[in-house]
Amino acid sequence: MTRSTTLGLVLRVIGVLIALGIAVFPLYWMLVTALSSNADLFASSPRLIPDPGQIGVFGTALADGKAIGWLVNSLIIATGTMIVSIGLGIPLGYALSRFSFRGKVIVTIVLLFTQMLPEALMVVPLFSLFRRFGLLDSLAGLILANSAFVLPIVALILKGAIDGIPRELEEAARVDGALPLGILLRINLPLIAPSIAATAVIAFFHAWNEYVFAVTFIFTPGIQPASVGIANFIGELGTPIQTVMAVALMFTLPAVVFYLFAQKYVVGGMTAGAVKG
Repeated sequence: MTRSTTLGLVLRVIGVLIALGIAVFPLYWMLVTALSSNADLFASSPRLIPDPGQIGVFGTALADGKAIGWLVNSLIIATGTMIVSIGLGIPLGYALSRFSFRGKVIVTIVLLFTQMLPEALMVVPLFSLFRRFGLLDSLAGLILANSAFVLPIVALILKGAIDGIPRELEEAARVDGALPLGILLRINLPLIAPSIAATAVIAFFHAWNEYVFAVTFIFTPGIQPASVGIANFIGELGTPIQTVMAVALMFTLPAVVFYLFAQKYVVGGMTAGAVKG
């Protein structure tokens, strides 16, 4: 190994460590804040090491069961959104990729256009629609709202992945008598599994972190997700910062762990449709 190669390797390692530190520091700072006394929080010099003596703050945050309920609600909403968006995105992406019909280009453009609209712009019409159909203040309504918002990007990613599958495979299956549904289930789905995993992660994270729809459509505290529940700690006279950070850390860690396990599928799935086979 030459000197220049060694120097390049060292610089890359240093760069990776710096990037890792930047990514991990917010989580570490939440832990430090949660495990700090009031005196440490308002001291002139910040505390950089967690105080193990303050570990009881996590027990306090979980004592009344509200935080656990928020996390469970968030899990239900995120999982439901993931299932609905994938279940509808697969046939929609397949139709856009394999079938020719009038208005196909317009449908694709509309799907792209929806990604330019902020959630806040859709709150009022969705609120009116959900009130008419009795979907307000329910987890099912929130799942539908999140699924509607994330479905276009799921369908477009899956369309790109299906575009990369050689049509000869489907033609051979048709010769053997396979129907379009059988071709989709037995040929396309196994080949686009990485893209399905990537879109599942995207849908899950969107619903897990979503706040605007949740705070607008959910009124009952018992069915609020964690993204809204954490905001309830903010009071007029005071805010328990340590408790807020403890719950926020518990809300963040499951998503981080989930992403660490799924990141290879996200990278593989996002690039699956980049080059046609």
